[in-house]
Amino acid sequence: MQLTPQHLTIEQLLQGRLFRIPDYQRAYSWGKKQRADLLHDILEVHRSDRDHFMATIVALGGEYRTMGADRFRDVSLVDGQQRITTLIILLKAIEKSLDDKSKDEAEAKSQLRRLIVKADDHNLVLLQTNHDSSQVFANYVRAGQIGTAEVVTAADMNVVDAANEAEHFVSEWVASGSIIDLLGTIRHKLSVIYHELQDEASVYRVFEVLNSRGLDVRWIDKTKSQLLASIYEFVDEGSRSDALHEQKTIWQDIYRYLGREEGIGDEALRFAGTLKCKERPNRVLSDREASLAILEIGGDDVRSLSEAGNWLKNVVRTVVDLRRQPRLSAVLKTQQARFLAVAIKIRKFEPEVERDLLRVWENVTFRIFTLAGKDSRSKVGEYVRLGHDIVASELPAEEILERLRKLGAGFSMREVIDKSAWQGWYPDWSEDVRYVLYRYEEHRAKDAGTALNEAQWLKVWTADPSKSIEHILPQSSGKGFIHDLGNLTMLPPGVNSSLKDKPPKSKAKRYTESGLEITMAVGRQILRDGKWNKAAVRARGEDIGEFIKNEWSE
Repeated sequence: MQLTPQHLTIEQLLQGRLFRIPDYQRAYSWGKKQRADLLHDILEVHRSDRDHFMATIVALGGEYRTMGADRFRDVSLVDGQQRITTLIILLKAIEKSLDDKSKDEAEAKSQLRRLIVKADDHNLVLLQTNHDSSQVFANYVRAGQIGTAEVVTAADMNVVDAANEAEHFVSEWVASGSIIDLLGTIRHKLSVIYHELQDEASVYRVFEVLNSRGLDVRWIDKTKSQLLASIYEFVDEGSRSDALHEQKTIWQDIYRYLGREEGIGDEALRFAGTLKCKERPNRVLSDREASLAILEIGGDDVRSLSEAGNWLKNVVRTVVDLRRQPRLSAVLKTQQARFLAVAIKIRKFEPEVERDLLRVWENVTFRIFTLAGKDSRSKVGEYVRLGHDIVASELPAEEILERLRKLGAGFSMREVIDKSAWQGWYPDWSEDVRYVLYRYEEHRAKDAGTALNEAQWLKVWTADPSKSIEHILPQSSGKGFIHDLGNLTMLPPGVNSSLKDKPPKSKAKRYTESGLEITMAVGRQILRDGKWNKAAVRARGEDIGEFIKNEWSE
């Protein structure tokens, strides 16, 4: 494998190339911090007037393409896509800001537009991104439109945020300096080490070697490159094409799942590796350990490499699906609890069996980590070993139920609850308040023989808990018991904000129209009694408390 790295300025890098990001690569995931670091570097380079090395870029060279008198090389980015994407967004923000009335700026604007968008029939852009089904990136680069309304995925939102931040950065620069200087700094003072290889097998090994030297790459991305490299290394030529296609399709799916829930890919990798760990673990594996475990599953056989990729994909999908259930957010605070839930779900029990298992997991976990007040260091080994056994030993549902109940042994409700337990639940426990009141709503609706108002609760779940937790006696009253559980109920966010600081009597009718049984009951009580005081708060707190004792008992 012959490497001929090139030290290129951004100007040199972008000339004569059309960049593509394959579908099996991660979508645009840079956040505010990474973008802020890049913009700060640009400011510092301009201040110091020194050249600045930014990063290493690795690409797979493709065919040449001719458009008019210009000739371009198609290249697929393997490493460096986040930085290149951000720079192109910044260049578009600069192009939008350049003034057509100024001769120098008009010329620079024209050159920049021709660089970013190629004048062919397809309006081809300099960078073809993956997972851009909503065309948020393409529309910004082509037309300068920040498509907030078109946002579907987390990657779309990252593009929108990047465009807004870039335009803000450019406007601040223009207010204090020359925009031509900014463009010149980016094009001529920033540089990269560029590796362009023609052999796809070599690309993944180069990526692996470069990123073993401390570059900031997520372990899940390293795992992908190593699995692809293993296909080239171990699979015979007759089967290699199909194996590569399957593995790339697997990773396309993985990044599509993670595009909705950015930031949890590495946790999914740790869970996937731990669940397949040969030795019974006492903790969730680290990123590196989990990656090695997945690669060990893959081995050197085409079938096992496919199994490794598909196993990781299934765990990623399960983790994402679990984390997208806001009703469980109060129960999913600890990693070991999430791990155990994933282990149960990945077994694919019959729906009613899975429901029963998860309900016991949910109750035991909430009792330990909220009602008993234990922190995330508690029960780590027990949770992780049980999760591993569920998958590795294929435990039957009855044994899982028994071991789940044993997890909660020693945390009797009689021992963890005292008379002051229902006082001072807000604001520190707002997520827990929402969860408890939802469960209380389920209980009241069942007793009343009515269906849960899912439409109203959907509004509650999609907002921050504090926007839906209603203080019956308002916080502005200054009473010492306003944060007690008995003084808290739920309202959809818009209704909650409209009733802020109003006294209970004036809110009671709106309560009865809320569609939430627990809140309607409070409204009816206030209309009947004509008051809401400390005694009413404490009585309601005791009533909810009895429900909690019964619901979360052993």
